[in-house]
Amino acid sequence: MGKRSLKEMAAEGNQLKPMDIDNAPTSSRMAPRATLLTLLSRPSPFGNETGPLACGEFEPIPKPETSATAATLSKVLVVGAGGLGCEILKDLAMSGIRNVDVIDLDTIDVTNLNRQFLFRQKDVGASKAETAAAFINERCPWMNVTAHHGMIQDKDSSFYASFNCIISGLDNVEARRWLNSTVIGLVDFDEQGDMDLSTIIPIIDGGTEAFSGQARFILPRFTSCFECTIDSFPPQTSFPLCTIAETPRRPEHCIAYASILQWPKEFPDKKLDKDSPEDMTWVYKQAKARAEKYNIGGVTYMMTMGVVKNIIPAVASTNAIIAAACVNEAVKYLTFCSHNLNSYMMYMGAEGLHSHTFAYEQKPDCPVCTSSIQKLELSKSATLTELIQLLRDGSLRLSGPSLVSGSGTTLYMPKPQALEKATRPNLKKTMSTLIGEGEELVVTDPVLGDKPVKLVIAFTG
Repeated sequence: MGKRSLKEMAAEGNQLKPMDIDNAPTSSRMAPRATLLTLLSRPSPFGNETGPLACGEFEPIPKPETSATAATLSKVLVVGAGGLGCEILKDLAMSGIRNVDVIDLDTIDVTNLNRQFLFRQKDVGASKAETAAAFINERCPWMNVTAHHGMIQDKDSSFYASFNCIISGLDNVEARRWLNSTVIGLVDFDEQGDMDLSTIIPIIDGGTEAFSGQARFILPRFTSCFECTIDSFPPQTSFPLCTIAETPRRPEHCIAYASILQWPKEFPDKKLDKDSPEDMTWVYKQAKARAEKYNIGGVTYMMTMGVVKNIIPAVASTNAIIAAACVNEAVKYLTFCSHNLNSYMMYMGAEGLHSHTFAYEQKPDCPVCTSSIQKLELSKSATLTELIQLLRDGSLRLSGPSLVSGSGTTLYMPKPQALEKATRPNLKKTMSTLIGEGEELVVTDPVLGDKPVKLVIAFTG
């Protein structure tokens, strides 16, 4: 939004050559392939400027044969190189979006090979991002894919600010929350409080769950963000330890017992590596033995992976559909050739095929995309520990909150260790003795990145 025009972008560099696949002789390919060049060279009655989320004005390219379009000149980040990420990278390549970065922390496991088609048996154990980038660059010579192997949290805000569009293919809710908060935090305001439109970078978020999926177009400060809809994601399922240890009734209980209780006893100095085939095989064997002891069937290696990594089985066709929807939104935004999604698309394929689009409304008190102060009622006798637990289990669903009073006093800081030890005595104190009535608290949390949450407590009783 507020990006440079095609003429300005093209003027900065040489005209790009068309994709090899466009100009290749008919004899060198199975059949002629259509491209977006024809579409982008013609006027459109559905230009982006006529839609509900007007991000820019569509300008037909004057010379289709040059293939210098906003899509070829833009820079896109793909977050995640798994089942959804592989499909997204393939669709970007086939759409002529050439300058792509991909980031992923994971390495390739043999169980990925049935649907993550950019990987082969020889790639097991290698970086997903690096392997996917190398495959696309080799197969599609017009592409320029740069890989980043590591955590998304390791990159600073300037990294994310360098892209025109970000497509998320993450399967982890906490990581999606962090990305959402970080990108929305890039939006700048001038002294009058008006937004600098050139700092707005859209997030196109895709997610799949077996035969269902969703794609959404997040335009920071204009549409609802990922945090606005956090209530639609149920908290992660956990099992009571007493059930796991004493009365297992389901195969999941046996797997949880092996990974949570048996592993630390057997390997006290080693953390369970959820991406290690050796570690997961050990957990599977122990869980199977325990299941047999209690006459419980159904423990499999795939179920072990699912329980330990909290994975829902992926379906390749669902990934393909959602990835196509995500890349379609990227093409529409980068070229302004059509209306962008406003703002949420659901796909349901378990029984027949059905999709539904609707505008997901902004949450008025969203801690990320609005500037409202969070209000919370708390008993005068409630301790800091109880407040922290409420921040974890309540609507904010924080993971490890740090709290600073309005006067600048640090009430609690979980990290670093020295600061945690220094603020630990406050945990037993009542909040009414730590802050005054109506005093503002500043809360920070890893899942929200650098975005602080302002909180005002009203004491009751």
